[in-house]
Amino acid sequence: MSKANPTRWEQKTAVNPSHSTWYVERFRAMAAQGADLAGEARLVDAMVPRGARILDAGSGPGRVGAELAARGHTVVGVDVDPVLIEAAEADHPGSTWLVGDIAELDLPAAGIAEPFDLIVCAGNVVTFLAPGTEVEVLRRFRAHLAPGGRAVVGFGAGRGYAFDAFFADAAEAGLEVQLKLSTWDLRPFAEDGDFLVAVLGAPEN
Repeated sequence: MSKANPTRWEQKTAVNPSHSTWYVERFRAMAAQGADLAGEARLVDAMVPRGARILDAGSGPGRVGAELAARGHTVVGVDVDPVLIEAAEADHPGSTWLVGDIAELDLPAAGIAEPFDLIVCAGNVVTFLAPGTEVEVLRRFRAHLAPGGRAVVGFGAGRGYAFDAFFADAAEAGLEVQLKLSTWDLRPFAEDGDFLVAVLGAPEN
């Protein structure tokens, strides 16, 4: 049965069913060639203590989450695409990989009650959400964070989700922007730049 409000990723794969497999094989090939695929994980790793609990929201085939697990963190990955989650389970056993829409994220209902020190949402995931669910996704991020926890979201310009709209959605979800960068390697954010890495946190009253 089709979802009433499919994500843009699901819309893409409905049109091209082989897209998910192509995506998996693309990153497997890059890894085999020795490409540096750990940039996001390096930044996240620097933001948390050893052995942190990290949620990889929109995990895909596990590229970011697996690197964080290799660095000693406890990782749960969630993605709407079962093909990508199957690849994550095959290539990166040891972490928890779940199929689910992050707009409906409710990990306590899945038996994962403990909150997260950090949520990472990389790979333009927020530009593939179902239209109109952006604020709800950010609300659910906040609900799954431990006190003092942070969410790190990265995506490119020109993908239908303006940076200003994202900042407004974060505020509506009860999150404040603590840091804005233009890359995962800590370059300063530029208003006219083509990429955003935003560090979000709940205000501490």
